Amino acid sequence: MPRATVREPLITLTTDFGLDDHFVGTMKGVILSIAPRARIVDITHAVKPFEIAEGGFLLAAAVLYFPPKTVHVAVVDPGVGTSRRPLVVESGGQYFVAPDNGLLSMIYERAKCTVRAVTASRYMLERVSATFHGRDVFAPVAAHLAMGTPTARFGKRIDDYLRRDFHRPVHTGKRIWTGAILHIDHFGNIVTNFHAGEFAQLAERPFAMNVGFECTTRLAATYADLAPGELALVAGSTGYYEIVYNQASAAEKLGVGVGAPVELTVS
Repeated sequence: MPRATVREPLITLTTDFGLDDHFVGTMKGVILSIAPRARIVDITHAVKPFEIAEGGFLLAAAVLYFPPKTVHVAVVDPGVGTSRRPLVVESGGQYFVAPDNGLLSMIYERAKCTVRAVTASRYMLERVSATFHGRDVFAPVAAHLAMGTPTARFGKRIDDYLRRDFHRPVHTGKRIWTGAILHIDHFGNIVTNFHAGEFAQLAERPFAMNVGFECTTRLAATYADLAPGELALVAGSTGYYEIVYNQASAAEKLGVGVGAPVELTVS
C-alpha cells in the first residue's frame, strides 16, 4: 500500500551545532533530497554544546506554536556513536526525532506519547558514521516521517526511554528548593527551572533567590519596572522565572552559566 504523502511538510531543527560548520546545512540537504517540498524552520542551533537540559527546554518552549503534524528534529547528542537509541515520538499531534538521552523529557510530560526506537536502517543513509547521526540518522528519518511514512515502520514501541528531571527543582529543606539555570537568553536574562505556576506564592510571600554570589528578594512584573542596576525575578514568556537586570546582562554581572545552581527560600 503506498504511503500517504504530505505536500509541504514542516520540519524544525534544534541543535548544538552552531553555524560555523557545515553540519546544519548538510542536514538540510539530506532532508530536501528526500522531501524536496519541505519547509525547514530553525528553532535554534545555539544550544550550549552537550547541554541536554538547555536543548530540551528550548525545544519545549517552541513546539506549542507549531501546527499539527510538524516534525521536530532535536540533536544535542554527547552520546553519538554509542548504544543510545534514536527515537521517533508522537505526542500531541506532533512528531519528534531525537536521541534517547532525556532531551525530550519535557515533551513526554505534556501529552500522551508513543515512543519508538528507530531500528529500520532503510530510512537512514546507506553509510552511518559514528560522529554525525544528525546527517545520517535523524535528518533522513525525519524527512521520511514528514513525507508520510507511518511511525510503526521505523521500529517497535518502547517504554524504557530515558526521562530526566532537569526542569524540576529539588525540595532540599523545609522551605528551600535547589534548582538550576536552564538557559541564558540573548539579552543575558537567566532562565531558571522554577516555574511560575508551581511557585505562585512568590507573589504573596517573602522569598530569597540566590544565584552566584548574589541574592534577590524582588518580584517584578516587567523588566522596565526595575531601576538601573536592580536585580529581580520576572515570570518570563515561557512560564519560568527569570533572574534579570533592566537593560543589562544578568548572566555577565553574576558570572554564571547554564547548569549553575539556583536556590530559593520561601518564608
